[in-house]
Amino acid sequence: MAFVVAIDGPVAAGKGTLARALAARFGFAYLDTGSLYRAVGSKLLRQGGDPSDADFAAKIAQSLETSDLSAPDLRAEAVGLAASKVASIPAVRAALLEYQRRFASQPPQNAPGAVLDGRDIGTVICPDAPVKLFVTASDEVRAERRFKELQAKGEAVLLADVLADLRRRDAQDASRATAPLKPAEDAHLLDTSGLDIEAAVAAAAKLVSAKLSP
Repeated sequence: MAFVVAIDGPVAAGKGTLARALAARFGFAYLDTGSLYRAVGSKLLRQGGDPSDADFAAKIAQSLETSDLSAPDLRAEAVGLAASKVASIPAVRAALLEYQRRFASQPPQNAPGAVLDGRDIGTVICPDAPVKLFVTASDEVRAERRFKELQAKGEAVLLADVLADLRRRDAQDASRATAPLKPAEDAHLLDTSGLDIEAAVAAAAKLVSAKLSP
């Protein structure tokens, strides 16, 4: 079996950047599982669907293709909110569950391990992962990061609106009945509020190295 690093946490906590850096350092494959739900949200919105329509969202998830993961609006705020809504639908999660577990157990290109980041990797997707991280940061820090990211893309946004959207998504993710956002019982908590990426990666890499050592 491949070595798996499961990384969970709320939006803009830095888990994606951390996951990509860890994958590169150890030669592991990387999967942003949130992109799967964003792809469902994007495709659903393009087809004029309602993210709250469970049947329609499930059909979209079941028909998801690799090309959908490259949709140009994948990082848009509206798609992010739609993704959070469809992620609460059990049939959507079931449709995407097998894909994620297959990636973890059989990483592409025969990579020796896999790093997956999302909302329920350590609790549902890969509960037996040898390394589990729950990455977080304060609301204000996360909103500032997301605000700068959107500004860099040329989007006209207000920091207050970004903060409100972030808190709305947090509430949706934490309160959903299916696979709510929460740390696995054996997850290592990593607060990145006062850390730069180098420090965060160093802390996480130390945990991975300890588990890889015989």
